[in-house]
Amino acid sequence: MPGTNLTREEAQQRAKLLTVDSYEIDLDLSGAQEGGTYRSVTTVRFDVAESGTESFIDLVAPTVHEIALNGDPLAPAEVFADSRIALPGLLEGRNILRVVADCAYTNTGEGLHRFVDPVDNQAYLYTQFEVPDARRVFASFEQPDLKATFQFTVKAPDGWTVISNSPTPEPTDSVWEFEPTPRISSYITALIVGPYHSVHSVYEKDGQSVPLGIYCRPSLAEHLDSDAIFEVTRQGFDWFQEKFDYQYPFKKYDQLFVPEFNAGAMENAGAVTIRDQYVFRSKVTDAAYEVRAETILHELAHMWFGDLVTMEWWNDLWLNESFATYTSIACQAHAPGSRWPHSWTTFANSMKTWAYRQDQLPSTHPIMAEINDLDDVLVNFDGITYAKGASVLKQLVAYVGMDEFFAGVQAYFKAHAYGNTRLSDLLGALEKTSGRDLKAWSKAWLETAGINILRPEIETDAAGVITSFAIRQEAPALPAGAKGEPTLRPHRIAVGLYELDSSEGASGKLVRDERVELDVDGELTAVPQLVGKRRPAVVLLNDDDLSYAKVRLDERSLAFVTEHLGDFESSLPRALCWASAWDMTRDAELPTRDYLSLVLSGIGKESDIGVVQSLHRQVKLAIELYADPAAREALLTRWTDATLAHLRAAAPGSDHQLAWARAFAATARTPEQLDLLDALLEGTQTIEGLAVDTELRWAFVQRLASVGRYDEAEITGEYERDKTAAGERHAATARAARPTEEAKAEAWGSVVESDKLPNAVQEAVIGGFVQTDQRELLSPYTEKFFTVVKDIWENRSHEIAQQIAVGLYPSLQVSEETLRQTDEWLASAEPSAALRRLVSESRAGVERALKAQTADAAAAE
Repeated sequence: MPGTNLTREEAQQRAKLLTVDSYEIDLDLSGAQEGGTYRSVTTVRFDVAESGTESFIDLVAPTVHEIALNGDPLAPAEVFADSRIALPGLLEGRNILRVVADCAYTNTGEGLHRFVDPVDNQAYLYTQFEVPDARRVFASFEQPDLKATFQFTVKAPDGWTVISNSPTPEPTDSVWEFEPTPRISSYITALIVGPYHSVHSVYEKDGQSVPLGIYCRPSLAEHLDSDAIFEVTRQGFDWFQEKFDYQYPFKKYDQLFVPEFNAGAMENAGAVTIRDQYVFRSKVTDAAYEVRAETILHELAHMWFGDLVTMEWWNDLWLNESFATYTSIACQAHAPGSRWPHSWTTFANSMKTWAYRQDQLPSTHPIMAEINDLDDVLVNFDGITYAKGASVLKQLVAYVGMDEFFAGVQAYFKAHAYGNTRLSDLLGALEKTSGRDLKAWSKAWLETAGINILRPEIETDAAGVITSFAIRQEAPALPAGAKGEPTLRPHRIAVGLYELDSSEGASGKLVRDERVELDVDGELTAVPQLVGKRRPAVVLLNDDDLSYAKVRLDERSLAFVTEHLGDFESSLPRALCWASAWDMTRDAELPTRDYLSLVLSGIGKESDIGVVQSLHRQVKLAIELYADPAAREALLTRWTDATLAHLRAAAPGSDHQLAWARAFAATARTPEQLDLLDALLEGTQTIEGLAVDTELRWAFVQRLASVGRYDEAEITGEYERDKTAAGERHAATARAARPTEEAKAEAWGSVVESDKLPNAVQEAVIGGFVQTDQRELLSPYTEKFFTVVKDIWENRSHEIAQQIAVGLYPSLQVSEETLRQTDEWLASAEPSAALRRLVSESRAGVERALKAQTADAAAAE
């Protein structure tokens, strides 16, 4: 892939030799409307520890015109190769390097991304530099521990706006000269350039005043709910500054909603970029607003943890992301006036589920991963780094105490502001404030891979009184191919005892009668506090979701929950039980048909819309991948009939109504059901309160296209109604979803045989190409995938190649033959470690599905 890899050893050697002082970066983007390349001039001032040594600086550029080191010209043809400029004969002390190059705009979401809005035909630019892509825009020492100040000067087309990390200046002749940043890492510098729409405000408290800005394309301005975004942002400022005891460290805070963004958002210092799908064009459920708020708070937390204090190397990437995830959700849960005090329910339902899935793949790794080079980093933005890490931080907070945790964090920020750290720096601060020795905790939780299972062992007498209660901890074998050994760990958990409230005037809900919090360690932990108490209807381990472990219900609790899961009064224990049932389904312990029955018995009582939507996705996935193929159609029919019944019964205009409409559209199959989708689109039928708006229309159109009801004429007609970037993506999905050999060949060719599609459109095409009820049509592409995937990995950019390697792997072809073809390819193709990991992960999904299908088939016998 473009750009030479950088090893940790090379980075360490360069950091020992160099101290970087400042960058001056001059970019001529005046031709951005036309695209192509742009002039980039970089002047770097850096100190060298030893005279006569050599090093290198990183640059990805089609052409390098001039290189001057300490005033002496270097011939580009002699020193520039493989994205590096060799720097020979360095002087002890101050050195000055000047590089003049032509750099290229991209359409991959890496470097300086260029997008043309079909609504106004204007170009919009933004940078995305994490991990190694600042080198696509200017010459840089591309590693997080070589911090420096950055001063940008940008020439832009007339009438455009330029935003960067420093406050936005007044331009002179369309040239924008920014003041230098504080000392920061290259990957969090940023430029956002174009005729963006903006809204401005200010955060003020105790004499502090921070300018706030929100930006988006003018074509989205009518949908920009800036007041809601500012409200969440202010709550974050209040909560983080109190908890961190450190004022916001930059001069302003802009949030920029940008097109075709590969991630959710990026923590550029003072200039956060966010995917503009978070500017909602149509009605969405409250769960979408909650996710957006968590993203906003996650990036704001990074201003301190990640930007002010930065990891020395990418092996602490997990800490960077996990801290931001944990504190953003804690802020939602605890900040005064928060709209989402139930955010730990969402965390248990979504983040934890992601972590448990990732931790059972052959690529599972310790939270503190061994990151040897940039390739390792690029595939490590995973469920271990974000979700397991945040889960373990939650456990750590329970272990040391929340006040002690934040006291340690405060000391950490004060000691290391504008510097670089390792994990040991944070743990050392926490040891001082908590009095806990965290070395053993760190070794067990951060340096080992895999997941534990906790099971209750309960004995009662004839009267139903508990005579013995213990918690058994298991450490299952790691998946084949995973490194490490199974590990029993110390857990801080709560045990909840739940009973139906049958008192006079009671609601009949399952309520918690008692809670015991304790440390679980080793294989068996006795819980004497519960001996002598009457056995309740449900015993729930890891109540309040304090630890990270798979939890199993005892036989009696499981039987009761199966009938009453929707009756829990609180959302969090419901979410924990839903998660346990889903995990059992994935582990082939609960047949898919029984999981479907469980969901159908309880989902009607589930009030948390985020949980409802997760259950929709999980049921669909379970039926399509984990059900006995012979029973799949019957289960899909049962599910789809239920979705339509819930849609018709839902409160008009409610979030639940919208969610059920989307769930119904996803699997509508009978002529009558498809006729209903058609009629809702045409307006010849209506469902009271259901607004068939732009995004919901596309969901219906895509389903009708995938079953052959809609062809090019209907898709084009819908695009004419919505000639926007989002409409273009939706139309691409619908075209690729059509159930014909011609449509599949066209989609495959546009992704695999051409490299012209922008990242977001390619993602849309892949999403349409892979349809679960088109297995036979897609089967010829299994062999084609293995023929092309290595070449694509080696010749496309990372983001584009990863989309293809993961998205087009034949995950729907659940068979021993797919496993055999995958194994043959892994044995013969000699893929890079990163590509081998991605393909092995996909293979594990097929293997898991085979086991689950066998279990589901056995349940029918």
